[in-house]
Amino acid sequence: MAVFSRFSTLIVVASLLTGAAAIADDTPTAKPATEQPAAERADKTISPFNGKDLSGWVVEGTSTTEKNGQKTPNWFVEDGEIRCAGKGFGFLRYDKPFGDFRFTLEYKLAKNGNSGVGIRGVKYNGKAETRPSFASYELQILDDGGKQPGTHATMSLYRYVAPKVSAAKAADEWNAVEIECRGSHIRATLNGKLVQDVDQATIEEIKAKPLSGYISLQCHGSAVAFRNLKVVDLAAKAEAPAK
Repeated sequence: MAVFSRFSTLIVVASLLTGAAAIADDTPTAKPATEQPAAERADKTISPFNGKDLSGWVVEGTSTTEKNGQKTPNWFVEDGEIRCAGKGFGFLRYDKPFGDFRFTLEYKLAKNGNSGVGIRGVKYNGKAETRPSFASYELQILDDGGKQPGTHATMSLYRYVAPKVSAAKAADEWNAVEIECRGSHIRATLNGKLVQDVDQATIEEIKAKPLSGYISLQCHGSAVAFRNLKVVDLAAKAEAPAK
């Protein structure tokens, strides 16, 4: 009887150890701390400006300016910035369309200056209907800090939607812009303040605007500089993990 009792005890202990091993095998393996969430992996950050030249960009409209009989580019790179001499009218368009995206940049405008940022636009051919402000959207840039916001104010969706607040700094100071488009929803901040939060599908005048297109910078008769341009392509697919 003692032998049988010891044998039974061994069987029970073995069963308990087997059960514990099975439980351990079923426990999910913890993900490495360095693994990014799927939503973050899906983002694709692009630096549209290399800090050296205008590779990847297309000048539309006034391309040169003349002084003392010498022609110089209206759009050029200096000190790691995209600069516009401000002659004539036109756009500097990044030659890659985006659907859903987040675009961040900084701008510095001359006194009494005028410029803008085009989003989801078409190629400008000199006709008014191909300007971003008609074909899609221009987020206005003016030297109008502290003034009452309206449909032509800084960070308005020009002629359509006024900004929520006036957030522009004085001329010759850098301003930080973030523009995010997801489907019909457009959200923008200027210097950390929310200036646009719009669902175009709910506004009759703009509900048919395109949901994809080009980003661009505007020349409108005054000097302006841009730097720290980044685009996150929110529609980019996550890459398949390596096997």
